[in-house]
Amino acid sequence: MVSAEDADADVGVMHRLAVAVEMPRHAGLSDTLDYLARQPLPTGTLVRVPLGKRLVTAVVWDRPEVAAADDGPLPHALREIAEVLGALPALPQTWRALVDFASGYYQRGVGELALAVLPPELRKLTGVQLQRRVARLAGYPAGTVDADEGSRDGGDAHRGAPARPSTLGHLTGGPGGPTRPTPSAEQLQVLADLQTDDRRPVLLHGATGSGKTEVYLRAAEQALQAGRQVLVLVPEINLTPQLEARFAQRFPDRVLVSLHSALTPAQRLRHWLLAHLGQADLVLGTRLAVFTPLARPGLIVVDEEHDPSFKQQEGARYSARDLAVYRARLEGVPVILGSATPALESWQRASEGRYRRLSMPQRIGGGAMPRVRLLDMNLQPRERGEHAPALAAPLRQAIEDRIARSEQSLLLLNRRGYAPVLHCGACSWKSQCPHCSAWRVFHKVDRTLRCHHCGLTERVPRACPDCGNLDIAPIGRGTEKLEEQMAALLPGARVARIDADTTRLKGTLDAQLAAVHGGEVDVLVGTQMVTKGHDFRRITLVAAVNPDGALFASDFRAAERLFSLLLQAAGRAGRDAEAAARSEMWLQTWHPQHPLYAALQRHDYEAFAAQQLEERRQARLPPFSHLALLRAEARTAEAALDFLTAASDAAAAMPQAGAVSLYPPVPPPVARVADVERMQMLLESPSRIALQRMLGAWLPGLHDLRTHHKGVLRWAVDVDPLGI
Repeated sequence: MVSAEDADADVGVMHRLAVAVEMPRHAGLSDTLDYLARQPLPTGTLVRVPLGKRLVTAVVWDRPEVAAADDGPLPHALREIAEVLGALPALPQTWRALVDFASGYYQRGVGELALAVLPPELRKLTGVQLQRRVARLAGYPAGTVDADEGSRDGGDAHRGAPARPSTLGHLTGGPGGPTRPTPSAEQLQVLADLQTDDRRPVLLHGATGSGKTEVYLRAAEQALQAGRQVLVLVPEINLTPQLEARFAQRFPDRVLVSLHSALTPAQRLRHWLLAHLGQADLVLGTRLAVFTPLARPGLIVVDEEHDPSFKQQEGARYSARDLAVYRARLEGVPVILGSATPALESWQRASEGRYRRLSMPQRIGGGAMPRVRLLDMNLQPRERGEHAPALAAPLRQAIEDRIARSEQSLLLLNRRGYAPVLHCGACSWKSQCPHCSAWRVFHKVDRTLRCHHCGLTERVPRACPDCGNLDIAPIGRGTEKLEEQMAALLPGARVARIDADTTRLKGTLDAQLAAVHGGEVDVLVGTQMVTKGHDFRRITLVAAVNPDGALFASDFRAAERLFSLLLQAAGRAGRDAEAAARSEMWLQTWHPQHPLYAALQRHDYEAFAAQQLEERRQARLPPFSHLALLRAEARTAEAALDFLTAASDAAAAMPQAGAVSLYPPVPPPVARVADVERMQMLLESPSRIALQRMLGAWLPGLHDLRTHHKGVLRWAVDVDPLGI
């Protein structure tokens, strides 16, 4: 660090640069800060700068360089960049443009977002340390990873590391190299359409089992042959290993890396560096991977583009799917959004001609879609006073028939735990969480009550805490109870369960999926985790045990999510063409006449989408309007309400308010979490531009407003919210 006198003496060679540092927008500072450098630095260069008493990693940002003696603070009033991390090439202009857009659209600080999407380990390294990391990467042969490096990162040599041909040789069909299935006529047509000069985003609407992954592989092959990199986004971590295996099988001589939260910090940094340096050819990851800088981008794929997991729910609440589309436009590369049940927003954009819709309605091999059977629970026999059985008799018989034929069945229940609540029949006590406005869930396997919101875990009481009654009983059913009931109903059957509880430990999900694929399971009980993307060849029956709950939910997207979940679940059955004709999807329902189920029986996504879009058009809901949600958290509901009311009053007085509707503050469905009260206020506008102008003018004043509402712990704005 040079002194002010030295800076004055060297004023002729000092350069004034804009630098993005990690600080939230509410800090009241501009998006970038000015620093001095002894040499001109390209924008996108990583540097270390003094910020207060700390030395932090930052990024030189876009702004025309001006001489230090020009207008503005004198050189001795500015601090000098402490270190240039010159071992890395500058972050590309398109990457900076993506961050600029995302920070503006989602109302976050540029530096806050730019540094948040970089690997945490990168921000801890000095220039010398970074240079050593980069040098180690340069020494790796293409497609391999040194085993010692993997162990030093805190994991085994292969897990989370770039895919190696030697470790994946068993997937390649032997020494002759990878096998390539013969594409169907629909796949060939889609691939031909992808070669046209039409640069609009592609919405690939393919039935479950239609071979969308093969389209991704062949499109990736063309990009790789052109010397380009491929970025593939998946919604959840549990989908990454199987897709990674498919790509590694097809491209054994290419370097493939994954980016997701299950990696160690050192692994994540290594994979990020390989992508940024252009050494990785294929990058697979979850939503954060959309910000991965690529040296030579050629293709972006978003698999299961409808999935709400692509929307970040903390910090900068961005949509990775939408940013992927924007990034493809910046990079000038094609983007493929694939799904059997596209998001209605994407479907509408395709209907308007903004996206190009390509369809593959037939399954590979000509297999039939599963027959959807509605089981009316109102007509099932039961004794007076008894609850409905876990499985109606016809469904139970159908499962037994599958077991006799050595076929597999999948039971879907989207609720983990044994029962959602414990209840005392004497005094009506229920297992309410003392810190949240939610019930604690009963987990029988370890005899605990757990709150799935704040994490509070306690042993099940021996007696009712209020009246001492020893007879406290579970109400309702979760996957743990369903697994127990299946074992009792189907003696001798091999029953397994896959949910967030059984896959908590490292490697357990892979082991359980391998057991299913290996035919070691007769009946699989699971949550939505098992409905996405899995290619179960032996499953011929899928049953939704209790799907009615979402039919009448308050969220206007509930029907869309339920239809997507059930259609995706149905797609797990009959994926082997020989068994497709006898594959079935059973629905145990109390509302068999609901139009959603009628569309599901026909596998008619287009009719369902048309009906839903017409309802939304009439109600002025997305995609025919644009929303933002202002959330406030406080120790009391009154404090949160007062803050939102004051914010609403401030918004109403602004000139931009005429184009935006503000609704009164209300509590969310779970109003209290971890002793923090939550309130939210909805903003709606028919114009996205009008809403953005309103937010841009309104939000800076809310930082000052909060200083007058001491009870507010935090507040945030969510643009294009998914959960309302």
